[in-house]
Amino acid sequence: MSGMSRTGRGRGRARAEIAVVRVLEKRLGALPVVAEFGRRLRIAEIIDELCPVRPVAWISQVIEALVASRLTAPAPMLRVQERAAAMAVEEAYGIAPELLNDDRIARALDAVAPQLDAIAGGAGAAAITEFGVDVSRLHWDLTSISLYGAYPQADQDYPAPRWGHPKDRRADLKQIQTGLAVSGDGGIPVFHRAYHGGAAEVAQVTGAMTALKQIARTRPFLLAGDSKLISYTNAAAMAAQGAGFVAPLGAARVPAGLFAALPPQAGAVVDYAAGRDAGKPAAARGSYRVLEDGGMDLPGPRKTDPPVHLRRILVYSTANAAGAAKARARKLATATEDLNRLVRTAGTRFHPTTDAVAARVKAITTHRRAGAYVRTAITCDAAGKPVLSWHSGQAAIDASAAADGWYALTANLAPGQASPEEVFRRYKGQHVVERRYGEFKGPLAVAPLFLKTNRRIAALITVICLALLIFCLVERQVRNALRPHGETMTGLPGYRLTPARPTGRTIFQALAGLRLIPAHDGNPFLIPKPAGVQAHLLDLLDVDISRPRWLTQ
Repeated sequence: MSGMSRTGRGRGRARAEIAVVRVLEKRLGALPVVAEFGRRLRIAEIIDELCPVRPVAWISQVIEALVASRLTAPAPMLRVQERAAAMAVEEAYGIAPELLNDDRIARALDAVAPQLDAIAGGAGAAAITEFGVDVSRLHWDLTSISLYGAYPQADQDYPAPRWGHPKDRRADLKQIQTGLAVSGDGGIPVFHRAYHGGAAEVAQVTGAMTALKQIARTRPFLLAGDSKLISYTNAAAMAAQGAGFVAPLGAARVPAGLFAALPPQAGAVVDYAAGRDAGKPAAARGSYRVLEDGGMDLPGPRKTDPPVHLRRILVYSTANAAGAAKARARKLATATEDLNRLVRTAGTRFHPTTDAVAARVKAITTHRRAGAYVRTAITCDAAGKPVLSWHSGQAAIDASAAADGWYALTANLAPGQASPEEVFRRYKGQHVVERRYGEFKGPLAVAPLFLKTNRRIAALITVICLALLIFCLVERQVRNALRPHGETMTGLPGYRLTPARPTGRTIFQALAGLRLIPAHDGNPFLIPKPAGVQAHLLDLLDVDISRPRWLTQ
């Protein structure tokens, strides 16, 4: 409070005091949306049912507040209490900011850790039933999360940080891996699970499939994944449980010469346009052709194991063909430059012997990945100095070019269930899980983590994945509501008056400016009326912030 005095012109006039009261404003942002979607997912109810503790422990409220923090103020998990005080977290979730201290957050993570699979399954099932998410096609993949710290005494009941092959190329840090199952309908992450840092991806599919069947209940679903999904164990388990799958076949498993032996223009044209070509004229779009060959058998680890027969669908993509030709030309160009330089330096102090020249040739062809395309010969001149000659292996180049653009898909679906074209269409969309991982580490700010125990790391991953679930459901609902009008809108951050398709990132950015004036001096809280794109988004999301249904009474 500050005061000002004002003295009248006459000596006998009374002195007036004017008091100026500043009412603290809090950032509201997307908290009403997060709270409403969290309520519909039953996050607090699920946690309270699975982790019964004393009411004063505030476990479910702390977890919900952490989820909201990831969505509205993503940052490393430091000073959560301060950020909550600056936002309307207390009004939205009924938890005082001072309760979000490091000690209480740690206890909350410890409390939910034994029930992470059940929490993930419950929230995923709620997303399916409450929001009508179609799980007939699910895409599965793993990513890594780098960790600061050594973690020498990891709790054996939870995924252990280990050295691996991190996707962020932080080979100096240990990692934990996270698997996501994302629906083809809107890219909704209906299931997640944390794994050891060194876990082999191929070995995690069966467990994930079993958990997904429990979430989907009686609904049939098709699991799409990458080439690591294909193994005898996985294929046999999915066949036994009646689960369908489709995945690309790794290049090492494609029979030599299979693609090169196909006649020109082989396969039936598919009426399909990739998302990257959506705005291009028809002539500039990539095209696809598909055909089915005789399939393949996966042998079991024991001689007595019956082989599992899989269908094999061969796919040709003009975009892939152009990319392969361009990559090969680039490899040859750089290898040519390096080899021509070596021709000049062979026999000099840089490469004085035939062994030195041979070692350099191997280094060049390996680094440039051009060994299949060049032929070299090393001889000695009259003085005994090494001489290098080389030429392009045109036959190898032509054989490689003949296979450009082709790849293979495998599936256990019967021909009556899906034609070759339908198998192709069901696989397309695998990129959606990669996109969600990009948001997992981007808008939700998952940088290298540091917590004292791997138990808490696993729990924090679930917090982040619950935030990602809400993030994706918000995007899906806005797009579905806009669909009759073309799925685009104006006024989004970064686009202004240009119509754009809303994403989770732009939706949350647009809502970030909402604010709340807390109750004071007997006056109720006040939310300045949103307008423009904020009002439009809230209407599309069916969240009315003029009514306090999302506030704790």
